[in-house]
Amino acid sequence: MGSPFTITIYGADSASVAQVAAAAFDTAEKLNACLSDYIDSSEISRLSATGGQHRWVPVSAPLFDILQQSLQAAILSEGSYDITVGPVVRLWRQARKTHQFPDSAALRAALARTGYRYLHLDTLTHAVLLDKEGMQLDIGGLGKGFVAQAALDLIRRNGYPIAMVNAGGKIVTGEVPPGKKGWVIGINAPGEKDVLLPSFLVLKDMAVATSGDIYQYVELNGKRYSHIVDPRTGIGLTRRRNVTALARDGTEADWLATACSILSWRRSLQLIRQLPGTALLVTEMKNGKIIRKSSPGFRNYLSNPSRYNLSTQ
Repeated sequence: MGSPFTITIYGADSASVAQVAAAAFDTAEKLNACLSDYIDSSEISRLSATGGQHRWVPVSAPLFDILQQSLQAAILSEGSYDITVGPVVRLWRQARKTHQFPDSAALRAALARTGYRYLHLDTLTHAVLLDKEGMQLDIGGLGKGFVAQAALDLIRRNGYPIAMVNAGGKIVTGEVPPGKKGWVIGINAPGEKDVLLPSFLVLKDMAVATSGDIYQYVELNGKRYSHIVDPRTGIGLTRRRNVTALARDGTEADWLATACSILSWRRSLQLIRQLPGTALLVTEMKNGKIIRKSSPGFRNYLSNPSRYNLSTQ
């Protein structure tokens, strides 16, 4: 995944805990080998190579699972999250290296190969069909949350419900340690690597994901472009915005944070209302001022909500 991956487990038997943690790390490694588009030999890369061949390709259970969840996310978000955005994402990866805006013709060609409606799933045979040649599947908008959730599920199945998994900032929590109200998690200020907002999240059996341009962006002609690309336009986001999403599942929290980075505030609230157990915080930097908006239930998860000036409008 190219990001830090940490596991915290509470248990009395240190040898057993170590064994379960090792199994969870192994699960994460195997999923990364299957799902990473940075690895040419990964299952998802091999699947992408079948685009336009007009054939159904059987895939493994984990890959089919993440494709199903990705397709549902795309439908719910009206394409703001789109797993087929890979051709566009690769152009922006190159732009961050060369500090040159993607070629307009190449961008148009990449957009022509992007669209979740070109991805088809057969639930009976666990097979996949990609309509267009040159399609590239990219799970970057929910992959870390998916892997974190899979690791936590394994830990729970092995008898350790008090645990937390952090996959590059996409965090899933189980039950809480004795004497604690919840797992305490900080939120970065928009665009700041080491600056936390003045209140912390306190979570139990919840997942949290934050999307923003703290670590990955490029400045071109005096304008800052995020690594988060709008699949509908092919352009990296230029708003200085952090989006923190809460959900009962790591995958859902991850794609929500991605999609709501792109959607308007009004549309983001509509999306949150469709999904029980979710909440949202949007923090933007405008004219040197920090503006925070949250869905009505978000403050219930804050350690000190009075320190936030939160708007729900």
